Amino acid sequence: MIGTYILNPTKSKYDYNNIAEEILELEYSDKDELLGTRKSKKFILDIEKEKWFKYCAIQSYIAYKTKPIISAKIEENNQQELFYNIEMPLIYVLASMQIYGIKASKEELLQYQEELDKEIEELTKEIYWLADEEFNINSAKQLGEILFDKLELKGSKKTTRGWSTSADVLEKICDQHEIVPKILVYRTYAKLKSTYADGLLNVLDEKTSRIYSNFNQTATATGRISSTEPNLQNIPIKIEIGHKVRKVFKPEENYIFIDADYSQIELRVLAHLSQDENLIQAFNEEQDIHKITASKVFKKPLDEVTSFERSAAKAINFGLIYGKQAFTLAQDLGITKSKAEEYINEYFDKYPKIKEFLDKIVEDTKQTNYTKTMFNRIRYVPEINSSNFMQRGIGQRIAMNTPIQGTAADIIKIAMVKVYNRIQKENLKSRLILQVHDELLIEAYKDEKDIIKKILKDEMENAIKFSVKLLIDINEGGNWYDTK
Repeated sequence: MIGTYILNPTKSKYDYNNIAEEILELEYSDKDELLGTRKSKKFILDIEKEKWFKYCAIQSYIAYKTKPIISAKIEENNQQELFYNIEMPLIYVLASMQIYGIKASKEELLQYQEELDKEIEELTKEIYWLADEEFNINSAKQLGEILFDKLELKGSKKTTRGWSTSADVLEKICDQHEIVPKILVYRTYAKLKSTYADGLLNVLDEKTSRIYSNFNQTATATGRISSTEPNLQNIPIKIEIGHKVRKVFKPEENYIFIDADYSQIELRVLAHLSQDENLIQAFNEEQDIHKITASKVFKKPLDEVTSFERSAAKAINFGLIYGKQAFTLAQDLGITKSKAEEYINEYFDKYPKIKEFLDKIVEDTKQTNYTKTMFNRIRYVPEINSSNFMQRGIGQRIAMNTPIQGTAADIIKIAMVKVYNRIQKENLKSRLILQVHDELLIEAYKDEKDIIKKILKDEMENAIKFSVKLLIDINEGGNWYDTK
């Protein structure tokens, strides 16, 4: 699975029957046919012994027959380091994280659920009052009729299914009527309740008071790890009521949470890959990178940079990582497209090697049909040569973003393996229990607190040799919320 994944990370499945079909051109039933799915799913030992033996034999046969083929392709792609030194050792780290899980307070989850219920009830009353009638807020059809037929708001398109009430439509018409921001807040609270209050209570293990997420190693095209059932990587932290859900996660008695977060890792990756001297210098001198950028773009001394100018520079810095163009940047900053283009041009004048680097990636991807990370993680981008303008634009953004985001994902994986190995080697009671993009969470035995902080600093900041310093922020707390 891991080998097939790094050879082509954009497939939807890497089960043994998919691998057999792709590499050996053989067809086998998938495990869902054998075990069933969801409520009808059987435990592996509950199926007939003969079927179980056959299932194991087929898996063993496929592994035996495909390993040399996959190994040869990995060698051909120069992906040995990625496969043997990053992805394979990571299996043990993720298995350990799944086994330990993370403790959650049922009592506090119920309180959080109650708090959200009250907020949703209050918002519902306000929305009904503003609409001057009761209706199903969760029904896109009924909501569209209220907003665009009854209240006659402008800014949506009507299809055969009714008016569009998607988040981006509602965000654009927020200033037309006070009901609109109320609906957006209502949706946020309803999502928090279903996903985190109700959702976490459903998966909380009654015996251990822990939640056991599944960490998926073959799910994302960029190489990032994903978390499902439940997704602990997607807890919103920009709004306080969402961030508060982290309070329910607590360490065991005599333990403490220690959180280590890479500082601006993707921008540091951009500095290293582009080898832009100005960006490298700014990071290595530990300057305020966004303020430095603002000073260069707006051509004024550092001490005269305004908060808006710093925010604009920050939007440009991060926007380039995700391949944003002038139109999107203009929307983000509330400025004209021509002004956004002016900002971007000034940015590239001050950081010329970044433009060279991004342009080269796009050209190389057009030639090869794939883009890759610093560790040769490949992602195929057929869209980049599409005859469709929109598809080509998507392809260009993927081509530019993948080497940056993917290299950052590779670095955090290397750090995870190193931190895990150090904890094992030093025979510590502490354990790595969670990874959220650029952040590692350790359930640390209190007497080992200082050792863990040193391990995190040593291994994360020295995960690889880089042109710029890798820095981490370390925080501790009696719950996950307090570590931020």
